[in-house]
Amino acid sequence: MKVTLLGVGGSAGSPQIGGADGFGDWGQLDPAEPRNRRTRSSIVIETDDGQRLLVDTPPDLRLQLTGAGIGRIDAVLYTHAHADHIAGLDEIRILNRIIGRAMPAYATRFIWDELRQRFDYAFKPFNSGFFSRPVLEEEEIAPGQIVDILGLPVTLIDQDHGFSRSLGLRTRNFAYCTDVVHLDEPALAALTGLDLFVVDCFTRTGKHPSHANLDQVLAWVEQLRPHRTILTHMGPDMDYQALLASLPPGIEPGYDGMVLAL
Repeated sequence: MKVTLLGVGGSAGSPQIGGADGFGDWGQLDPAEPRNRRTRSSIVIETDDGQRLLVDTPPDLRLQLTGAGIGRIDAVLYTHAHADHIAGLDEIRILNRIIGRAMPAYATRFIWDELRQRFDYAFKPFNSGFFSRPVLEEEEIAPGQIVDILGLPVTLIDQDHGFSRSLGLRTRNFAYCTDVVHLDEPALAALTGLDLFVVDCFTRTGKHPSHANLDQVLAWVEQLRPHRTILTHMGPDMDYQALLASLPPGIEPGYDGMVLAL
């Protein structure tokens, strides 16, 4: 099994739109470091037999997949319905054509309701023919479940995302917990014994209302003791080289296109 980090940026990506010259606001990030250029957060999990689960459809999805050399997706799972995680849903249309059928997609009832409001055309009846729009095969899931997706047992973890809830996921000894500010005891219990932990870390200092900061991530790592921790959903004060030089062993910043083997 392997995991590809398609994007590791926050909701605005980096650089953000703006900047004195109009070529982007980098915040505290070094523009000369290519790994500071970040698209919105998403991953692909590839099974032992080569099937691929896409987690979220961010607005940068086309560039992410083509940049990573990933030409086929076999199922999609949504963690929550914020725009930076769903706005690329229309790219499923081309993925439908590649697999030749509706895309199996997994989400909670709340997320499905949100997707129907924003992408109503994707949910109209479809029997057969040319895929001129995305077509989803809806699978309803719920936090706390263990569901079989492409032969993988996926544990769904309820997460506090500040003003809303999100889903974390664990399969085998890998976990992905993006867009989370607090993990309760049941969530932490589901994350013990990890080899690889990819986790939200938006800012180095100061509290954020809906995302973990570095102190919080370090506390989770101290409690959970994963073998390797990769930071994702990083904001404008999370410079790649500065983090690499200061983080303790076993913790490192991710970057777009990073491939992690398990």
